[in-house]
Amino acid sequence: MRYCLFACLALFNVSFAVQAFEVESEISFPVRDGDTDIRILSTADIDLFAPIIESFQDANPSVGITYISVSSTEVLQAVVVEDLAFDLVVSSAMDLQTKLANDGYAMRINGTATSAVPDWAQWRDSVFAFTQEPAAIVLSKQAFDGLDLPTTRQDLIATLRANPDRFLGRLGTYDIRSSGLGYLFATQDSRTSEAYWRLTEVFGSLQTQLYCCSSDMIEDVSSGEIAVAYNVLGSYARARVDLAGTIAVIEPEDFTTVMLRTALVPKNAPNPEAAL
Repeated sequence: MRYCLFACLALFNVSFAVQAFEVESEISFPVRDGDTDIRILSTADIDLFAPIIESFQDANPSVGITYISVSSTEVLQAVVVEDLAFDLVVSSAMDLQTKLANDGYAMRINGTATSAVPDWAQWRDSVFAFTQEPAAIVLSKQAFDGLDLPTTRQDLIATLRANPDRFLGRLGTYDIRSSGLGYLFATQDSRTSEAYWRLTEVFGSLQTQLYCCSSDMIEDVSSGEIAVAYNVLGSYARARVDLAGTIAVIEPEDFTTVMLRTALVPKNAPNPEAAL
């Protein structure tokens, strides 16, 4: 995480709108026995993050939690542009988290709460990784009926080129203009293999749909709206055990990009001790 994984940091320039940051969802986990409340700003879907919060509250019943879900670019809008106060910021866009730390928006933490984090999973005692999640290709089993499931990017390119009518308008990937994670995955793909640009060319010719979020792509593959979702969070797809009969989750054999989900405590956190 320290060196090559943050090399794309300088590539990303964010243009912020004047309006307030956009909240996707907000949910409260009330105090069970006390009066402390912490606010978490996060890009993780609440359905997947809720068990972590509930486990924390089992051990800390005096701490209530307000969980605000946003896109990764909206994290910077909230923290940098609007200077809003949160106790913990969790994001899948680890390059943007590093930018927050480098620009002085994250608190440096040294102590028992972070001592178990290995050196490669933290940045300047300010950004801490707690998951490893692969970028996957999610396929509709029905759409690939009669075809071999691709296991590499080159396989996918060959299949799409051989069957344009079957896949026209039925591909999806991140909109890198609004998704920091999508931008991170795209930059790492482009740095790793020339196959990415050939794949991009094919995607463009087949009228690929652009998405904000992995969960939306997974749902549309399952429903048949699209046949292929590229660079989806594999953790999200594999968590949908209810969709096992309709989707296939492929971690490409040529190379698989792995994202480290990270957390930081902002400099202006009202309750940093509780967040730790």
